[in-house]
Amino acid sequence: MSLGQGLYHKRGLWLNGDLMAAEMAQQPDVLTGLIERRAEVTRELAAVVTPTPLGIVLIARGSSDHAAVYGRYVLEATTGLPVALAAPSLHTLYDIEPRCEGFLAVGVSQSGRTPEIVTVLERLVAGGARAIAMTNEPESPLGHIAEAVISLGAGQERAVPATKTFTAQLVAFAFLAEALGRAPWDSDDWSRLPDAVAQILDDPEPPVAVAQAIGHAEGLLTVGRGYMYCVALEAALKLKETTSLLSEGYSAADLRHGPFAVVERDFPVLSFSAAGPAARDMLELTQWLRQSRGAHVLRVSEDPGADLPLPRMEAEALAPIAAVVRAQQVAYRLALYRGMDPDAPVGLTKVTPTR
Repeated sequence: MSLGQGLYHKRGLWLNGDLMAAEMAQQPDVLTGLIERRAEVTRELAAVVTPTPLGIVLIARGSSDHAAVYGRYVLEATTGLPVALAAPSLHTLYDIEPRCEGFLAVGVSQSGRTPEIVTVLERLVAGGARAIAMTNEPESPLGHIAEAVISLGAGQERAVPATKTFTAQLVAFAFLAEALGRAPWDSDDWSRLPDAVAQILDDPEPPVAVAQAIGHAEGLLTVGRGYMYCVALEAALKLKETTSLLSEGYSAADLRHGPFAVVERDFPVLSFSAAGPAARDMLELTQWLRQSRGAHVLRVSEDPGADLPLPRMEAEALAPIAAVVRAQQVAYRLALYRGMDPDAPVGLTKVTPTR
């Protein structure tokens, strides 16, 4: 069954995964469209971030919050500035008065309509921050608050699990990093990215095998380090959303500080790694989990023999954009394997009105 054929027969019922499959398949085109606007976007951002801010605050929830974790890594790496993820409840419940003169605030929302994100960005602007929004809807309430909007161009997402918007958000954060500092990638790296994502989408069999290996496990850990940490977090969320599997994402360092205790023989662990400074630590961790804990480690890596192979990416900082597509594939396939509908997980909606 190809990725676009999101139907799976289970006990006489036909379950629909067409929306998620179709939106995943749109990612090479979405990324191409965004990359084609790179010069324009970075030029507009540069005007907003001049003079250089004292620090950066990122505001997001859900999948967008995991994109913001990537944003923190890539922005701190390229600028050396302190980057923090906002605590929205301090504004919406505890009514603090922010003092943000000289700071840059970045609001991230697929729809631009999540009330909590809109409120926090508005309050940070009132506290003196300059504002940027990342959203699919530039004319949304979030877009109207910001001085500059990075229009993600992913279009409407109808499946509840965010896929194409998430990868577009990672690209948007990389563009902001370029506008603020010296990025460790170039135009050639960008030109190769959509093809790398297309290559992954055209290789559906490894995710099928991994989904079968996870099977009906009651729990799962996802792990990454450095730039791949955000992928571990997003993978765990996608698995929860689509399959109701109790999955938790960790950095390799944090996993060693106690959480590994839940790992028993044959416990599944999904490991994300890319070539770079964190690769050796990830390899050592996966070997230790296998040998000392008996874990069933499923590796997402550029290395030969990986359970979910990745195309070689010269720029480590851009590797998560491709790697997270593997996580989406596993979530999609595992939902179908378990007889669930990945398009519309029970009880979940596209916009969650938290405050």
